[in-house]
Amino acid sequence: MGQFYQGMEQPNLQHIEEKADRRTELAADRTVLAAERTYAAWMRTGFAALASGVGARTLLSGVLGHWLVMGVASILILFSAFCFGAAVWRELFAGAPPPRPNVGRIPRSALYFLNGFLALVSLASLIGIWIGPFHD
Repeated sequence: MGQFYQGMEQPNLQHIEEKADRRTELAADRTVLAAERTYAAWMRTGFAALASGVGARTLLSGVLGHWLVMGVASILILFSAFCFGAAVWRELFAGAPPPRPNVGRIPRSALYFLNGFLALVSLASLIGIWIGPFHD
């Protein structure tokens, strides 16, 4: 190795290891942030499906038949509950754990509480569209 670096400064191995460690930390941070973006995408999809289900029931009740409107609204609301569950599942079981990141993760208790509550809201909405008045 001495011949290769003849006339040049030899690399500082300590510095190279520190740079590699820092790159590993940054990769771990990117992994955590990507998982949180995926969680946010599932939540966004769940909210959109919930709003679409309630909106379909409300706006299409005088346009389409009762069973078609109820079927579409029910499927959308059930899909929203699925999305809220998938968001937690995807966040908690994202694959192999990354090296220790510098950024914090969303607390698991908050995930369970928030997504459980939203799944209950979806189910309450489903019950509400089925027992509420239907205007032809």
